[in-house]
Amino acid sequence: MAQLLINGKTFMVDADPATPLLWVIRERLQLTGTKFGCGMAQCGACTIHLDGAAVRSCQTSLAQAAGKKITTIEGLHPKGEHPLQKAWIAEQVPQCGYCQSGQIMQAAALLAKNPNPTDEEIVAAMTGNICRCATYLRIKRAIKRAAREVSS
Repeated sequence: MAQLLINGKTFMVDADPATPLLWVIRERLQLTGTKFGCGMAQCGACTIHLDGAAVRSCQTSLAQAAGKKITTIEGLHPKGEHPLQKAWIAEQVPQCGYCQSGQIMQAAALLAKNPNPTDEEIVAAMTGNICRCATYLRIKRAIKRAAREVSS
């Protein structure tokens, strides 16, 4: 049994320690905001926070996550009103929406470390989070908007 602290709640999970955290989150715990994309940690759709750092849950094992603080998109803000979530709507970022939870989680990790990133820092931090709809300019605008709200 592995003990997981996800979004402030403790869960006991009986699964193989090598099981990807993504499948524990989605299939066992039914927190489906974290998406499966490529399964190779290259698209970013499965991004979550592990002790505050953005990680790809498809390549993070249950054993690696046990005992650490895990945050999924559902836990970013209890009412979905994190500055990034609001900025995503204001800037009309989503088209298909599939990558958005991973994009937001990656951006939240960036803003937690750097509340006023430059365009270059945003691009560098978001590299590896793929948006098939190519809304990258809107993503950058949303991050900048959220940064202004956080720093004001």
